[in-house]
Amino acid sequence: MKIIKTEIKGVVIIEPEVFGDERGYFFESFSQRCFDDVLGKTVFVQDNESKSSYGVVRGLHYQLPPYTQAKLVRVVKGCVLDVAVDLRKDSPTFGKYVAIELSEENKRQLFIPQGFAHGFAVLSLESIFQYKCDNYYAPDYEGGILFDDPVLGIDWRIPRNKMILSSKDCRLESFSKCFIF
Repeated sequence: MKIIKTEIKGVVIIEPEVFGDERGYFFESFSQRCFDDVLGKTVFVQDNESKSSYGVVRGLHYQLPPYTQAKLVRVVKGCVLDVAVDLRKDSPTFGKYVAIELSEENKRQLFIPQGFAHGFAVLSLESIFQYKCDNYYAPDYEGGILFDDPVLGIDWRIPRNKMILSSKDCRLESFSKCFIF
């Protein structure tokens, strides 16, 4: 696996080694040993999957202590713009974000450590999105930031009139009111 650092410390792109021929392809999507060797000990305890159509924007979500979550995310079908926002108050990149295109073609994964808000926008007709978490989901400890917060200025690469959002995500807090780790 190839590790590509992003402009935010701790957030990395993982490119698997893909073996392809006339039959199709094969790649190792996760190895605990390789992950630990390269990125340090992280024990994932929950896997999640979502299916969404073009224009869906999910997030920006995070879990509050003691249920903060690191995530390893990937796209099995389609293409998304994946976004991680740094909420670590002592970080030199506090309030900055990384936006990476993940797709079934590039097979990239994004590792997002604890202390980040996370979201994605579906750029293809449909997507299947999978992610591993190092802590269990706790609904009473969830937080979120409005996807269109002007302080963050995220370009989701979808026209506003084509975006599909949950009513819950439309009621999230502004960046200035979010929990800071």
